[in-house]
Amino acid sequence: MTAHILVIDDDPVQRRLLKNMIERNGYVAHMAENGRAGLDVLDRKGGLINVILLDLMMPEMNGTAFLEVLAEREITIPVVVQTGQGGIETVVMAMRAGAFDFVVKPVSPERLSVAIGNALKLDQKDGRGRHGRRHRTEAVHFDDIVSASPAMLRVIDLARRAAQSNIPVVLEGESGVGKEMVARAIQAASDRAHKPFVTVNCGAIPHNLVESILFGHEKGAFTGATERHTGKFMEADGGTLFLDEIGDLPLDVQVKLLRAVQQGEIETIGARFPQKVNVRLISATNRDLINEVKEGRFREDLYYRLNVFPITIPALRKRKEDIPVLVRSFVQRFAGEQKLATPLTVSAGALALLTAYDWPGNIRQLENAIFRAVVLAQGAELDVADFPQIATQVSGYAITDNGQVTWDIEQGSANDDMPSDLRLPPVYPDFSRSSVADASVPSLVEGAIAGIDRGGHVRKLADVEEELIRFALKFYHGQMSQVARKLGIGRSTLYRKLKDYGIDPENPLKEVA
Repeated sequence: MTAHILVIDDDPVQRRLLKNMIERNGYVAHMAENGRAGLDVLDRKGGLINVILLDLMMPEMNGTAFLEVLAEREITIPVVVQTGQGGIETVVMAMRAGAFDFVVKPVSPERLSVAIGNALKLDQKDGRGRHGRRHRTEAVHFDDIVSASPAMLRVIDLARRAAQSNIPVVLEGESGVGKEMVARAIQAASDRAHKPFVTVNCGAIPHNLVESILFGHEKGAFTGATERHTGKFMEADGGTLFLDEIGDLPLDVQVKLLRAVQQGEIETIGARFPQKVNVRLISATNRDLINEVKEGRFREDLYYRLNVFPITIPALRKRKEDIPVLVRSFVQRFAGEQKLATPLTVSAGALALLTAYDWPGNIRQLENAIFRAVVLAQGAELDVADFPQIATQVSGYAITDNGQVTWDIEQGSANDDMPSDLRLPPVYPDFSRSSVADASVPSLVEGAIAGIDRGGHVRKLADVEEELIRFALKFYHGQMSQVARKLGIGRSTLYRKLKDYGIDPENPLKEVA
């Protein structure tokens, strides 16, 4: 059955673009220019609508007010929020209000398709989740990689291309970002899918045993070699060898690895002749290998042999769009593993908290946090109180004496480590500026708007409004439609205010006499 998507956005150009993207995916698009018009569509066609795509900054009724009305009416249609220049605190507030997911403008067709697809699974109460932890020997396919961010979708696209050949691949990224899962997906999508996939953590092997473990040894090759040992290269013959933390390999072993890569043969310790092997090599590292080369800890010739097709997997804090879908996937998986009598859900507040956190341990840390919460869950829904360790590390959250978690996030508190497209310019009191004329130039440069004059008094609303309009004109390079939409006013109102304040839209910094 064809899904129906309601788009609520005050920008006609944006509505047209979204309509085209939605219809290209085979869905039916319904349009509304603001929250109030969107409610009218729901009153008429509410039974048809499967997903709502909602802009936050709109006149008459903005996205936040629209979400509040949905909650009051107990409408459970999943809502995907669009955010432009809003900071992560804007996303947090929207998710606390019940948003299912969020996308960052300008949204790509791929990201929109993923967001709508995930929302449709919720709307249809799709129960195809994988229950229980995946065993290391199980095949992993690209469809098993849960992602919604453009950055991770790009990683998957590159990995799919790499799978079509035997090209050496280096997966770069912090610990816990999912490098081994991507490596397994490359193997599963290649012509070696039914061949061995052998993993070696180079950082976990004592240096004196690395060579023996990789290349094997003959009986009697050295003291203690009482039996012949087949190395990992021979175990992976015909398949894929995944060398994790390859930057930890000793230099003397790197020489032998170079020969294996160049000539397709290995030297087993104690053997008289080299042995031919047919291995697809995928390496992974959380180090900067080129810096390791400069420091003399990694061979330059080996680096260029391995680093033919590098793929960088971004940290979770740099792809926060993935957090809501990962959380739901982990909850579903672990709830199935625990054989809970009733399905377990996640509250909007908990999703907001988990999205606001930076996850230094990346997906591995998130997975463990969800696992712990599911095991200790006492109700049918995970809430903020189920993640006390996380709450104490997120600005705006606090633990009360009775163990309850409170939330009072202030604007700008979660902006510091966010990508530029998820930040808001800070608004804070500034005692050093006394007028619009004095404040306009430094404010536009610094992105700050003074709330208090030099005398310590709150500035007049008209002065602040004038300065904000000047800032918006400079920030959006004079694009009037964008300025009006972001300020939440109509274009005609904007033009009137420009005239009232004597603002030249082509030179907003200049005072007009």
